[in-house]
Amino acid sequence: MDLVVNHTSDEHSWFLKSRSSTENTYREYYIWRPGNNDEPPNNWESVFGGSAWTYDEATDEYYLHLFDEKQPDLNWENPAVREDIYTIIRWWLEKGVDGFRMDVINLLSKSKGLPDGDPESWLPGIEHFVDGPEIHDYLREMNQEVLADRDVMTVGEMYTTLEEALQYLEPGDQGLEMIFHFEHMYLDRGTSLWNVVEWQLTDFKEVLTKWQTALYKDGWNALYLSNHDQPRQVSRFGNNGEYRVESAKLLATLLHTLRGTPYIYQGEELGMTNVRFDRLDDYRDVDTIQRVERAIEQGKIDGFSEIADLVHARSRDNARTPMQWTDESNAGFTDSEPWIQVNPNYPEINAEQAIANSDSVWNYYRRLIALRKEYSVMIYGEYKLLLPDHEQIYAYTRTLGDEQLLVILNFSGGASSFELPDQISYEDSEVLIGNYNKRVSEPPDAVDLRPYEAQVYRLM
Repeated sequence: MDLVVNHTSDEHSWFLKSRSSTENTYREYYIWRPGNNDEPPNNWESVFGGSAWTYDEATDEYYLHLFDEKQPDLNWENPAVREDIYTIIRWWLEKGVDGFRMDVINLLSKSKGLPDGDPESWLPGIEHFVDGPEIHDYLREMNQEVLADRDVMTVGEMYTTLEEALQYLEPGDQGLEMIFHFEHMYLDRGTSLWNVVEWQLTDFKEVLTKWQTALYKDGWNALYLSNHDQPRQVSRFGNNGEYRVESAKLLATLLHTLRGTPYIYQGEELGMTNVRFDRLDDYRDVDTIQRVERAIEQGKIDGFSEIADLVHARSRDNARTPMQWTDESNAGFTDSEPWIQVNPNYPEINAEQAIANSDSVWNYYRRLIALRKEYSVMIYGEYKLLLPDHEQIYAYTRTLGDEQLLVILNFSGGASSFELPDQISYEDSEVLIGNYNKRVSEPPDAVDLRPYEAQVYRLM
């Protein structure tokens, strides 16, 4: 269950009461401040761009929203807020919920006095609301009040560093089993979230290896390449053209052969791709729309066409088009008009077609999941990176006792060759799974991989 407790809607009853009067009991449920000479209280910026403060004329004060203005931040310094949140959590747990994905959970605590942030930062103010001074106290209290005595799984979504993450994953302390971090999601962003640069496999391997290694004894990884806030993984890290199927399977192989829990975002198991809308009016993501409109207002661009390629690559709507069930109207998602258009490639990419095709991406996911259930080494084995400087190949071993797996992934659209280290040989190995029908070429000490080829070997 998604647990969003950093903010509410501005239509929530708490906020309606809060903005009704400065004397209302719910006023302190949110973060209100007077302006500073007709300017916002500080220079903090919203993750979606622009000021993190919105002026409310009725009470002549500003309220804080780290995201959209319709998402005012809750005031976690107020004990009444925290107790009401715990009541909500208990209600869901009593309904039988098995766990929570905790939305931006490390933003709950803000620096005392709400000081200005670094104006040169990619997000001014971030140093005052990420991993804030009371955050660990808040999470410990939450754990003690509602989580500690229950068999419940928790994963926290966080803008954080590995060093900070380790503090959240201390056993039995703050109630978090896993963390969705963003370090690998930043590799293609350039100087801001809305900037695209070419990512490098060597950097990608370095980030994943760092987290695999650091959490081997003292934590557990949440493995993902897609979610509702990110572009489609096959379009971003694979190939959504000629090698869409092969690269979708390769990315699935990566996620299911690393140590941790793989998270499958709807549609990735079909190899769903980014969408290309030709008009801004076709988008629904407030972040996308506001950024384009702001760029036009500021004179940075003349119209949508100038920024269309960036929107096509970065917009969150890439992951929010309706699930593609069939090749019928609206991809079988609805008989009515969907809230956002269906990706036009649904006649070729849909669940009905994938289920019927034994060689589909969907059936490949099923095989990977079955293997994880059969071989504990895929879940618990120690990870060791091979060939860290290779620019096309991602290779590693997983070892648990006497069992060892070798994973070889070609992250390129061309053939790629490499030599295995002397201590690794798959001459007498068993092929557990691969995304091409035949085994990679011999001899065993030199490997030639086809475009986006993935192979998993059980070494004898």
